[in-house]
Amino acid sequence: MHHKQKNYSGAELEGLVKCAVSYALRRDIDAKSMGAGSGEKLRVTLSDFERALEEVVPRLGANNDELSSYTLNGIVPYGPVFDQIITTLRRLIVQVRESTRTPMMSALLTGPPMTGKTAIAASIAMESEFSFIQVITADQLVGYTESAKCDFIFNVFKNAHRCPSSILIFDDIERIIEYSPIGPRFSNQVLQTFLVLLKKPPTDPSKKLLVLATTSISTLLESLQLVDAFNLKLHVPRLDKAEEMATVLREFVGSKSEISEGELDKIANGISKPIGLKQLIMVTEMSRIGESSITYDRFMECLENLDF
Repeated sequence: MHHKQKNYSGAELEGLVKCAVSYALRRDIDAKSMGAGSGEKLRVTLSDFERALEEVVPRLGANNDELSSYTLNGIVPYGPVFDQIITTLRRLIVQVRESTRTPMMSALLTGPPMTGKTAIAASIAMESEFSFIQVITADQLVGYTESAKCDFIFNVFKNAHRCPSSILIFDDIERIIEYSPIGPRFSNQVLQTFLVLLKKPPTDPSKKLLVLATTSISTLLESLQLVDAFNLKLHVPRLDKAEEMATVLREFVGSKSEISEGELDKIANGISKPIGLKQLIMVTEMSRIGESSITYDRFMECLENLDF
């Protein structure tokens, strides 16, 4: 069960053990009240710890359930472009883990909305088995003053620097810096915090840190020097080939009883312009609701209602 204990502080682990002991005590008391007490010393079992894990969650970092929520529809290897992105990120993880010269690296995932950037980042983080993983989103910072946001981000990096290996994921980083194209306007204080921290490796070279971020407006952020602050920029495009769309449809539908191969190919070839992976999944789900099977006509009817 060690993989479930990531991101727990020492105090939280102590609380986890106490919670497991309380479940064992309760089980022992229940057994004695039923006349089934064995007279043996109290034993804390794996099931007690599993119940405690559901009760005591780490205050910092992301647990597997939270990370899995970002990959709800799974990761579909739809073609060479996707494979190259995943291969590059996996190499980056190995480099951060093993290199003494680059203990800290960063990558910015760019591309249109709903192309699966966050899912890719979360998936890579889960398979890395790094000891500390944290996802930071703009909604976590609603109501924070500029100074409070900067303090929050500083402490996120500070906590990561203390761990043997860490991954930080900043989702929709343009929202975190409050970027608006009108003006343009943004929080310069928060921007400067990022520009400084993205260049500051852990003081202990044995500590490893990978920073991932996503954005849908990388070209607008270039003038702010934020894009150049990352070591790598990886573009996650919309699907633009019929074979890519067919691969996603086969993976997501999964059953020939829901859609025939002929209808599937007709749909894949009938989509006239590039579409985000998440958008394709959304339309597919819309077209299957209330229907015994997915048809080309029904799919195209739902696609027309989607503005993309």
